[in-house]
Amino acid sequence: MSTSLLARIRDADWLDASRARAYPRIIGGVVLMALLGLVLTAHGAVDSRGEPIGTDFSNFWSASKLALMGEPAAVWDMARQYAVQKQEFGPQTGFYPFFYPPIYLLICYPLAALPYLAALFVWVAVTGWAYLAVVRRIGAGVVGVAPILAFPAVFVSVGHGQNALLTTAILGAAALSLDRRPIVAGMLLGLLAFKPHLAVVAPLMLLASGRWRALAASAATAAALGLVSLAAFGLESWKAFLAAAPAAKAVLDDKMMAVEKLQSVFGAVRLLGGGADIAYVAQAVVALGVIAILLVLARRSLSGEAIGALVGTAAALTSPYFLDYDLALLAIPLAWATAQGVKTGFLPWEKSILVLAFTLPAFSRVIAFAIGVPLAPLALGLLFWCIVLRAAMTAEQSRATAARPAFA
Repeated sequence: MSTSLLARIRDADWLDASRARAYPRIIGGVVLMALLGLVLTAHGAVDSRGEPIGTDFSNFWSASKLALMGEPAAVWDMARQYAVQKQEFGPQTGFYPFFYPPIYLLICYPLAALPYLAALFVWVAVTGWAYLAVVRRIGAGVVGVAPILAFPAVFVSVGHGQNALLTTAILGAAALSLDRRPIVAGMLLGLLAFKPHLAVVAPLMLLASGRWRALAASAATAAALGLVSLAAFGLESWKAFLAAAPAAKAVLDDKMMAVEKLQSVFGAVRLLGGGADIAYVAQAVVALGVIAILLVLARRSLSGEAIGALVGTAAALTSPYFLDYDLALLAIPLAWATAQGVKTGFLPWEKSILVLAFTLPAFSRVIAFAIGVPLAPLALGLLFWCIVLRAAMTAEQSRATAARPAFA
């Protein structure tokens, strides 16, 4: 690779403000056309492949229907839930299991009060609005609406009817609240108990940084949600959820789901032919390294937004069960790093890494299926390195500012 090409990648001078505005609009236009095509080729609530529109949303909706029918424990009975899905979408539909804890059923509960497509529309509209509002604030007025909505992970999440936009909005809102309203931030983080495999890193950061009120509020909120779900759906629901846990693990271990969909280190090892045990070891080694770096950084004076950016990126590297729609979490570090870069100048390689991470959801799964090459862990590792450097730099700037005398 020539020196001039390396310099162009390092500096990314080609990505000026006008291109940064124009490219997302082009991507957004393509995405809108794809969504329109999906709707126009559908037959009612079923797409051209015979699957539900918003595929994964079908298990949220069917779980809601069972709960509204007075059978909340049946949500984790695969045969019972599949029967509901086939009744709604036809006998040809694939099965979309519900492996979430009963806490998440509190969110899903009212969905089946609406017809499927109406419920899906409301779900996408509400979670999409929350995502947009939060990420715009993290972008501090620098990141516009177009790049936030044109982020390919948004299309992936909407296409699956998934909850990744909701997860991103909650984590982002917690990051925005952490400095001034730590109890509110902790309560928001406690809401992420519905997705426990993504909610491990944040409490460790709160603990290491001594943000005790936020940590206590997070634990109390998670416990309260557990008690509310117990009161609402009964002990049998929790028993059914725990009984279904081995089946959820088997999805990973036995390749019951295409490993090309996984964006994690675990998924990369499995895609390259490694066994489940080796994949878990590799995932653990990477996760421990990431957590160690976070714990060192947590001792510095990090802002809430910096912590949110670190947690959002680290979650992608620490969880084995991290799919392409979960990449929506990267909107937090992307928006934060972009705003910081515009404010203080971009670091070498930073713009190119941000572009790589922004486009990752559009091609990582496609390339994995096409040629069996897992690109996500490398891209996520580069983004994590970028966010760590940026967070360390902003912490040092904050310390220097705080140490400066009021009157020179």
